Amino acid sequence: MAVKSVGQSGDDNSSKYLTFLLGDETYAFNLLKVREIIEYGEITSMPLMPYFISGVINIRGRAVPVIDLSQRIGKDGVDVTRRTCIVIVELKTEECVIIVGVIIDSIKKVLDLHQNDIEAAPSFGGSIRTDFIEGMGKVENEFVIVLNIDKIISMEDIQELSAATVRQEPC
Repeated sequence: MAVKSVGQSGDDNSSKYLTFLLGDETYAFNLLKVREIIEYGEITSMPLMPYFISGVINIRGRAVPVIDLSQRIGKDGVDVTRRTCIVIVELKTEECVIIVGVIIDSIKKVLDLHQNDIEAAPSFGGSIRTDFIEGMGKVENEFVIVLNIDKIISMEDIQELSAATVRQEPC
């Protein structure tokens, strides 16, 4: 009997994605990158951080940097409401695992997307850098923008984020 990972569904051609809103647009992350989702709470500001890094939060005694995803992809910052939350994601580098919080407007649901339901990112126009987009998921009669969190938070960003964290996990 085969064991499937958290982010994969029963067949080999589909994966699970966490869908969420930024403004009125629907986006998604591969569920394998998501550690947990927490209620939006107090964020401690950090000096000399890039504009899209809101600060750090305390998760079980650990300082976790938090980014405003809306600002990072070139939009206005998230307007905090009662539905605003922080998605804790895991980024792996050659040396360590970096845990980062990502502020989003609200969670929608978890979707199974088959590989043939995801088209390549468009190479033109749009309000988001195309390298941030993993693809365009077709869900019923609409598109979901599937983001590549590893591209949204670059190696330079990770170096700045690691300066804001107390500890890192080895790979």
